[in-house]
Amino acid sequence: MATLFGSIRFLVAVANSMFFAALELLTLPFHYKGILFHALARGWAHTSLWICGVKVRVHGLEKLDRSRNYVYVSNHASMFDIPAIVAGIPDQIRIVYKKELEKIPIFGWGLKLGSYIGIDRSRGADAMKSLEEATEKIRRGASVLLYAEGTRTMDGKLQPFKRGAFNLAVKAGVPVVPLTVNGSYNILPKHSIAILPGTVELVLETPIAITGQGKEAEFALMEQVHTAIERHYINQ
Repeated sequence: MATLFGSIRFLVAVANSMFFAALELLTLPFHYKGILFHALARGWAHTSLWICGVKVRVHGLEKLDRSRNYVYVSNHASMFDIPAIVAGIPDQIRIVYKKELEKIPIFGWGLKLGSYIGIDRSRGADAMKSLEEATEKIRRGASVLLYAEGTRTMDGKLQPFKRGAFNLAVKAGVPVVPLTVNGSYNILPKHSIAILPGTVELVLETPIAITGQGKEAEFALMEQVHTAIERHYINQ
């Protein structure tokens, strides 16, 4: 019975996503600097969480300076990481997402034409171009969210980090906020369509200032962020 209700929640959440994606497409001419796009994305996030019975608790917002922009680097356990972060953090965040999502009718079109950044991890040149686009958005005053593991965890454990997020952070020169997401894996594990109600906890660490350039700075930053996320992470 729980699986049946979970699958119904999934279908309603998909319909909600399509509705907001259609709104994104209809309002494209008014997406100045991506502000309206992100406002609609926050509307989608809040309604998706409500439909699925998911609550969000955020710890550490007081550590952020609302007048600054950041590179948020997070672990990735579930599709529910995205609405939880968009709804829970009051910042102009631009998400770096995998380009395969653009193949989804309506929803994918909204992503492709909107202000978020698609990345093709299988093609190095395209991936670097996407990171350059993200850097430009940061320079224009937006924050960016990247998932350090590159993809969702299969077993609920923290995966090794990839370098891309830290390459972007060092190039952009803006502080990095380690962001730990707990509780989302059990709500919707990878390859499942049964959504279970629950609570997602977001833990924001103190922003880390960029102090160097090049690969050494990137790897040092990656180690700092991994240590910060690992400290709060709960194996799920």
